[in-house]
Amino acid sequence: MAELNAVVADLAAEGAALDVLVADLPDDRWCSDTAAAGWTIAHQIGHLAWTDRAALLSVTDPDGFTESLAAAWRNPTGFVDEAAEVESRRPVPELLADWRAGRAALVDALLALPAGTKLPWYGPPMSAMSMATARLMETWAHAQDVADALGAEMVPTSRLRSIAHLGVRTRDFAYSVNELPPPAEEFRVELVGPDGDTWVWGPPDAAQRVTGPAVDFCLLVTQRAHRDDLALTAVGADAATWLTIAQAFAGPSGAGRDRKEDS
Repeated sequence: MAELNAVVADLAAEGAALDVLVADLPDDRWCSDTAAAGWTIAHQIGHLAWTDRAALLSVTDPDGFTESLAAAWRNPTGFVDEAAEVESRRPVPELLADWRAGRAALVDALLALPAGTKLPWYGPPMSAMSMATARLMETWAHAQDVADALGAEMVPTSRLRSIAHLGVRTRDFAYSVNELPPPAEEFRVELVGPDGDTWVWGPPDAAQRVTGPAVDFCLLVTQRAHRDDLALTAVGADAATWLTIAQAFAGPSGAGRDRKEDS
């Protein structure tokens, strides 16, 4: 429970950091385009509000969430964009208030879950820890889009560790979603956190290795930056391939982002 409490606290803090960016934005700035094609800042916050509501429904009413899946599967490749579009059209004060209320309710609901509870989702069922980590990852990733659109900076924090961990754990998923066989052997991942400490995964003698700044790895696995714009080093052909397909989010492989010199 202590570990869950820590990740949920990080989720709340990440939402609060993004809130600082948008709290005082004039209404016209909510229409600013972001790096996600067709998405404005209103789409970004609307998506988070909608997804938090879905997660809250999964936690508090699993049967109700399962029933809601029928609507999603009627448009399996477009229901996320469709929901973001609907949310983006709401009056800004209403959208902002709903996002704040939803993320606060989700935090409380996750902390109240009995140990061992499995939550239904759009993919396989997940634990409370996995749900909290996924919401943390998404909140951070969409905050990057908002910050970039505003010319602001999201200062990296130790909260990135959970996102990096998710990125490492989803290695085989990234291969499978790209219809590639996952490598049999483990990789060694060594990342330097924002405070200068080193975070490691995998055996120290692994032939396939990835090293670099933790923030760059998190930008990679959330597909918020192009591989060539990041200070990540891969040793081994399999590790190099992984850095071209890595994704920490569920669903099909995204289009990623253009190189800075090409944008």
